[in-house]
Amino acid sequence: MAKHIVCFGDSNTHGYCAATNGRFDENERWTHLLQKKLGEEYLIIEEGLSGRTTCFDDPIHEGLRGLDYIYPCLMSHEPVDLLIIMLGTNDTKERFGSSAACIALGLRRLIIKAQATVDCWRDGRANILVVTPQNIGREYAGTEVAATMGRGCAEKSEGLAEEYRKIAEMMGCHYLDANQVISAAPNDIDYMHLTAEGHRQLAEALAVKVPECL
Repeated sequence: MAKHIVCFGDSNTHGYCAATNGRFDENERWTHLLQKKLGEEYLIIEEGLSGRTTCFDDPIHEGLRGLDYIYPCLMSHEPVDLLIIMLGTNDTKERFGSSAACIALGLRRLIIKAQATVDCWRDGRANILVVTPQNIGREYAGTEVAATMGRGCAEKSEGLAEEYRKIAEMMGCHYLDANQVISAAPNDIDYMHLTAEGHRQLAEALAVKVPECL
């Protein structure tokens, strides 16, 4: 049986393309590129949703709270060999009023629930890779998206790497900072979504990291 790798994230896992306001295709998204690199011994499962948060309930859009969906997500894909969590960009929105440290605590809640979903894990052993998303560029403040994202998002995103590293260590999870493996800047439209090159670079790094986690 192939190893089941669940990729739980937001629009940068779903593959949002700011240039088209659509979605990168299967030859561009990091999830599909990772599948191609790892081969048929792995099953890379896309679970990306634009706007998803770790644990914050969005007052504008329903169904975006990762904490509510992690259980059915994991159970629907059992047996799970590895869960990759790449969330936090949406948690920086001003309407949530949360610091980088508090966002990391939201990640911890999500990890606790995922680890407690014992029946989903192959052999009952939870196995999680935390990925800090690429930082939001400070230039976002001059774009249309700033009207809904609010103030201070870039600065909060810059603080996530260290906070996430500490949470991953505390919770016994693997860890990767996307900022250390993606040299391509975010797009120059909203400054918070990966470019095609960013997707490629992330896939390259995960193709090395994922086997190390198993």
